[in-house]
Amino acid sequence: MDHRLFQHEELYARPRSRINYFAWTVAILLLTGFTLAAWLGSFYIFDQPERPDSYRILQRLHKIELPKRFELTAAPAGEFLNAKQLYDRYVEMGSAELAKTNAELARNYIRNYFQVRGLVPYVIGQFAIMEARELEPNDVFTSGMVALTNAVDRGELLMEHVYPAETATVPLMKQTLSVGLEIKLERTHDLSAVIHAERLVDGRIMITAIPLLYGTYTVTRGPGTFRLAPPLNLNLAAGWPLLKEQPRRKAELHYAMYRRSAGAGDQVPVAAGLAPSGTPPPAQNELVRIEPAKPVETPVQAPLTTAKGVAKTTPRLKGAKLAKNQKPTPAPKPSPAPTQPLIVEKPATPEVAAATTGGPSPAPKPLATRPPIVAATPAAPVVALASPPPIATATPVPVLPAQPVPPDASGNALASTAGGGTWKTFPPGRMPLGRLIATGDLNDLADRGNTGERVYLRGQFVVNFSDANRAVLRPRTKLTDTVLHFGAGSSTRIIVEFPAGYRPPPQGAVVSRDEARPYEITEVRKLEDGKLNVFVREIMQP
Repeated sequence: MDHRLFQHEELYARPRSRINYFAWTVAILLLTGFTLAAWLGSFYIFDQPERPDSYRILQRLHKIELPKRFELTAAPAGEFLNAKQLYDRYVEMGSAELAKTNAELARNYIRNYFQVRGLVPYVIGQFAIMEARELEPNDVFTSGMVALTNAVDRGELLMEHVYPAETATVPLMKQTLSVGLEIKLERTHDLSAVIHAERLVDGRIMITAIPLLYGTYTVTRGPGTFRLAPPLNLNLAAGWPLLKEQPRRKAELHYAMYRRSAGAGDQVPVAAGLAPSGTPPPAQNELVRIEPAKPVETPVQAPLTTAKGVAKTTPRLKGAKLAKNQKPTPAPKPSPAPTQPLIVEKPATPEVAAATTGGPSPAPKPLATRPPIVAATPAAPVVALASPPPIATATPVPVLPAQPVPPDASGNALASTAGGGTWKTFPPGRMPLGRLIATGDLNDLADRGNTGERVYLRGQFVVNFSDANRAVLRPRTKLTDTVLHFGAGSSTRIIVEFPAGYRPPPQGAVVSRDEARPYEITEVRKLEDGKLNVFVREIMQP
């Protein structure tokens, strides 16, 4: 045996260890599970920010935005629902479907309505305040007020309307949000979105709504205004609704006692499933949202011009005076129609030019005399005294004092109103940006609703009725459109409201409106028989 072959081997060396494949398999599986958990957890946290733990984590990571203030023309697309429609929608949902809907409503609000599926539900109608209390740190909204209200025309629907505001505004809000005050929500001024719905034990529905505009509010009969502000923090761990079972029952009991003391005890109890019929009477005092007045452009007035040959304009010298006891110089030819006299000053001998009537008649005293109006021209200023034409009568006429002209309030008028005598008008083609539609698109607009954007209407219309400041039009259709049922047809009525000083077109006239002079649509109502009532207003300057 040759020992040289094994001279490099160690007889007492440590044996080579085996690889533990089982341990490595367990470690890899644990790492894979941790990766999947982190991946699924990120989806759980980011896709469900309405959960308290997810919202807290996103706040610490600075991955969530605070609720923002929306503008009326840039609000998320939605549908306006009255008390009956809201009750019918949520009362038919089961427990699982209602929980899923509430999660989606809260999620959309937390995300500032980014990538919303469907339409946002907005509340319209009249609601009476049953109780109002200050928000506390253990509520979802930590600063402001919340008002428990009841629908005036639907007793089965309750609404807690949230008014988030700064702490300094709360004392004024307590004085304004009193028991019995009515809240009027309109689709043209308010955007109160539903963020939660709750089914009560007795079958009623209570919704939670918050105004997305965070505007300024006041009462129709009372001083003081308060302005809302978006909340800086949401305490989702407090849970929904804001008014729990015991505080809500206590508020309803206090409201019933208030109604009895006010002499309306017969209207307090509302049985579940029974709704009062008829249109609610107008409220004595209402809480409404207001907007700051925007200045209205003053139309440029044409310069004062005088007829050729009536008066001669000369430069006015300093220190020139009118001659006393100077008689007016008659015109060479008598004019059948009287004109306004003009007094023109000259350096040496001023002339007074006046129009004369066909025959001599005693000149009675004028009814009213306006102050002199100075018409400035580049060459020579003219001083014109306007007086009414003389009346040929022998009986003396008593002199009436001149009535003061009311000041022009157009500068303080609201630039956007939904029915009134004054609003902002524009030159042709200079109106704000908006969507232009024809009469054939009105059905889609009625089904989809106005999403807050400006919508203009063009087309040819026939005047069926004309009043002082309102006219009813119908789209003018061709014979082929009538036979083939194209367009809106005779089932559409256009109710046009004109501002003060405008003259509506006469009955039977044909009105044509194009993209330069359209009507502005304020509301579209679809009746049960399929007919459309389209409310528009005139925004073009004459």
